[in-house]
Amino acid sequence: LQTRMQSLQPDPKAQYRGVYEALKKMMQTEGFWRPLRGIDVTMLGAGPAHALYFACYEKMKKSLSDIFHPGGNSHLANGIAGSVATLLHDAVMNPAEVVKQRLQMFNSPYTSVLGCVRTVQRTEGFGAFYRSYTTQLTMNVPFQAIHFITYELMQEHLNPHRQYQPQSHIVAGAVAGAVAAAATTPLDVCKTLLNTQENTALSSLKIRGHLSGMANAFSTVYQLGGVPGFFKGVQARVIYQMPSTAISWSVYEFFKYFLTKHALEKKT
Repeated sequence: LQTRMQSLQPDPKAQYRGVYEALKKMMQTEGFWRPLRGIDVTMLGAGPAHALYFACYEKMKKSLSDIFHPGGNSHLANGIAGSVATLLHDAVMNPAEVVKQRLQMFNSPYTSVLGCVRTVQRTEGFGAFYRSYTTQLTMNVPFQAIHFITYELMQEHLNPHRQYQPQSHIVAGAVAGAVAAAATTPLDVCKTLLNTQENTALSSLKIRGHLSGMANAFSTVYQLGGVPGFFKGVQARVIYQMPSTAISWSVYEFFKYFLTKHALEKKT
């Protein structure tokens, strides 16, 4: 839904007034399972990406907190750790995101993940999978900095003793995801344009070849949609990020608690 609603010049059959209408129309005209297209490539990339992401975050948060605020929690350390973890996460997820969004576009010519990878590689080269990497980082570094700082700040109020409390992890994760998602929507719209290389939009501005670079993406979005164009799909993005980050944090905190408890029991 987010990919479709961020389209700058959508096909008349793929124009939606809201999230609910988009979901309903997509399922009625394209099939019940269409909204889940691209889930396989997302799952393939998410495992290694999140393993790197949380491992790097925990290690850097501890090391930097000891430097900035010995014996306590440093928001600066949380922000820096989240930003660096994003570099590793996006290196794995960016190609998966390119394939996913190309599969999700209306009337996508691609029928499978492997077919999409082969076609893009053959026609646009390997660089196409990282064409939006700098934009992705420009979006995700502030996203994750806001995300982690907000999460840790919420935890200070909801769970000051930092015990395992599923409710606090879910609420803090949801709020952190919503705040970070809303703040970085303009960058996400630019990333979607670079990933999909939306033909209709580029043709209307007589852009030949492939669009590359964040500056070009910003300029193109502004020419086609003005300032409101940068906030296309913001509702779908926030609705997506709230449960996504809530689930991510609650599952992560559970396994962190479970494994730590297991290790302590083995020692005793």
